[in-house]
Amino acid sequence: MGKVTGFLEYERQNQGHRPIRERIKDYGEFTLPPDPDTLKIQAARCMDCGVPFCHAGLLTEGQSIGCPLGNLIPESNDFIYKGDIESACRRYRETHPFPEFTGRVCPALCEGSCTLGEHRDPVAVRAIERYIADESGRLFAPKAPEKRTGKRIAVIGSGPSGLAAADLLNKLGNEVTVFERADRAGGILTYGIPNMKLDKSVVAARIDFMDKEGVVFKTGADIGGTAAIELLKNFDAVILCIGSRNERALNVTGKDLKGVHTALNYLTTATKVLLSKDRGDGGAAAPIPADMNAAGKDVVIVGGGDTGTDCAATAIRQGCKSVTQIEIMPSLPDRRAKNNPWPLWPRVKKTDYGQEEAIELFGADPRRYLTTVKEVIGKDGAVAGVKTVEIEWKNENGRMVPKEKAGTENRLPAGLVLTAMGFTGPETGLIRDLGIETDARGMIKTQEGSYLTNLHRVYAAGDARRGPSLVVWAILEGRKAALECHKALRIALTSES
Repeated sequence: MGKVTGFLEYERQNQGHRPIRERIKDYGEFTLPPDPDTLKIQAARCMDCGVPFCHAGLLTEGQSIGCPLGNLIPESNDFIYKGDIESACRRYRETHPFPEFTGRVCPALCEGSCTLGEHRDPVAVRAIERYIADESGRLFAPKAPEKRTGKRIAVIGSGPSGLAAADLLNKLGNEVTVFERADRAGGILTYGIPNMKLDKSVVAARIDFMDKEGVVFKTGADIGGTAAIELLKNFDAVILCIGSRNERALNVTGKDLKGVHTALNYLTTATKVLLSKDRGDGGAAAPIPADMNAAGKDVVIVGGGDTGTDCAATAIRQGCKSVTQIEIMPSLPDRRAKNNPWPLWPRVKKTDYGQEEAIELFGADPRRYLTTVKEVIGKDGAVAGVKTVEIEWKNENGRMVPKEKAGTENRLPAGLVLTAMGFTGPETGLIRDLGIETDARGMIKTQEGSYLTNLHRVYAAGDARRGPSLVVWAILEGRKAALECHKALRIALTSES
């Protein structure tokens, strides 16, 4: 490494955040751009550790070890320390097509498995990755393939897995068309992850870059029925990257009251309103639907994960009166538990940007653990509150189940209730129309060790196949499916000739 004693000399410096009272007034990214001089010092903390788990990309008993994409992190850090940004960018481009996304939204599995992190704060890999990504956009221009294979491939869905599949297939010389039913490409990167974490100009820039390299994007294309069948006739292969968008339902009395919404619907609407304001064509901005506007309301979010945090931050920017997150699970420990040793991803409690903002504005952490919603209370057809109860987890025949604690019922005022309880699988319309098989979980079933479905020339990747997961896993899935598809088409092309 460039400075073998750097990890002994320098402490970790986290990426800066905009002041809370400033950032809640807009939807700009809450993180500050990395400072190159600071990052040079942070890169110097990377150890000559011999066996770098940061890029292992392993799964052990369902827990992650290192970056799934296998990014060459120690080498990139070395280049950053030496001031060779172009070489650092080239190293990342060997394994990762979209570091500008993961440098902003990934929980940094690499840092969780950093060797230095076993005893001290890990290397600030994510901040370095974002810097490399942003510099890469300045250093490299779009470049279309010099030769084409003559094979046409349709990618359904333009989220992280769809974009990754399209990017690699195009670079390998195939003619790629991406079909997206929304009005903008990007999938959950555009409509799902709020602007405060990932500015939509970053997504749009990548879409434009891919467009100039030859990828064709068709938005407003809701593929299903006869249109799905026609795809099989008009393309040499199809890759399904439709995500896992079925949200887990709140199954209690009052769930259908006005003012009860799923997290994805709420976040998508908020982003559409924001983008309509920024379009710059002089047209009127789309209004926030009244029953979806948190302004002046007590907001209750059912779910304490990342999506719940995004809802809390969005509600705060809309001017909510208060925000509460209901979480059925217990709080994670502040430090690694004995059954969660390094180099596994550390399952520890974190206070994310939405909770930080709620604490600053309302004086308390919005999360209420070991609590569930029993009923949504209405008045004149609209939500007026929620009835909650504390629970405890008990072992029944080897299975942990939640049990209500007597005498712990409570009522919270609520003018807006958002359900952020996770996702259960892909939407079934296209899957049904094509006759695609699914597994016991409702995910698209593929052949063992493959991304090929039960249909010839039809592949699947991302959350629709793997199940709800992280952006980085979706990117890996898209790239692997693309490579398998390309190899199969090359074999077919060879046999044809």
